[in-house]
Amino acid sequence: MQTIGLLGGMSWESTELYYRSINELVKQKLGGLHSAKIVLVSVDFQEIETLQHQKRWEEAGKLLAKAAQQVEAGGADFLLICTNTMHKVASQIEQAIHIPILHLADATAVRIKQRGLKKVGLLGTNFTMEQDFYKGRLVQKHGLDVIVPPAQDRQLVHQVIYDELCLGKVVDRSRNEYLRIIDDLQAAGAEGIIEGCTEIVMLVQQEHTSVPLFDTTAIHAEAAVERALGN
Repeated sequence: MQTIGLLGGMSWESTELYYRSINELVKQKLGGLHSAKIVLVSVDFQEIETLQHQKRWEEAGKLLAKAAQQVEAGGADFLLICTNTMHKVASQIEQAIHIPILHLADATAVRIKQRGLKKVGLLGTNFTMEQDFYKGRLVQKHGLDVIVPPAQDRQLVHQVIYDELCLGKVVDRSRNEYLRIIDDLQAAGAEGIIEGCTEIVMLVQQEHTSVPLFDTTAIHAEAAVERALGN
C-alpha cells in the first residue's frame, strides 16, 4: 500500500470527510483492521482565505508549497490537495515537490465521462466557477462542456460556502437555494452537476435531487485509494 499525502485544512470540515472516506474505502477493500497509510498536513484556513480574497495567489501558493514539502518529507508517495479552489496554485505546488499530485479535476472528469455525460454544471467558490484553472482544465484537457450559474447565483453559492459550510453550518434555506440553482442549470442543458467545492456535499446529497451529482470529495478519495492499492 502506498502512503497517501493530504494537504488539508481548507476547510478542516472537508478534510475530515477526506480522512474518513479514504479509511472507510480501504477497510471495505481489504477488510479486517486495515486502514489507510496517510500523511496529513493541515494549514490555517484563515490565512489562506485572506490571501484568496486579496488575490495574493502567489503568496498562498508559497504557503501551500511549504506544507506540501512537509507532506512529502513525511513519506507520502503522492499528494492530494484537499480543496477545489486551491488547485489554482497546483502547478506552483507541483514545482516544489518530487511526488506527483493527483489532480481533483482530472479524477472528476474521468468519473463524468464514465457516466457518458458531456455537459455539466459547476458549483463552487467564485474563484472556481469564474476562473480558468479548473473549468478550463475540464474543457481543454477532457473535452467537457461546463456551464455555471449567472452572477447573482454564483455570489450566493460562494457566500454559503464561506459564511456557512466552512463554519460547519448546514442551513435548510441555503439547501433550497442550491437546489433551485441546480434545477436552473439542468434547464440550461446540464446533464449532471459538479459539486466543485469540497464542502458542498455537507449541504446537498444525491437524495435531494434527481440530477446526477458529482461529489468531488468522494471522487478524489476513491481515486486516491485506487492509486494507493495499485488498482
